[in-house]
Amino acid sequence: MPKAVKLPDSLVLKAMVRAKALSRSMAKQIEYWAKIGQIAEDNPTLPYSFIKDILIAQEEASFAQLEEYKFNEGN
Repeated sequence: MPKAVKLPDSLVLKAMVRAKALSRSMAKQIEYWAKIGQIAEDNPTLPYSFIKDILIAQEEASFAQLEEYKFNEGN
């Protein structure tokens, strides 16, 4: 259910710039930041790059785009 939220102009401007650069809407950019922030708060030891990779892997799995990882066995 959509809700109107008051945000500082500086945050909105940053979201607009990032959204444009990443081909997202401003709202989707703010949603993305909120999602990353929530995951980071729940898992404070995980770096951003790892969180991002997990989200990408989840989407790959939803599209059945998984590949088996082959461990290097000294070959």
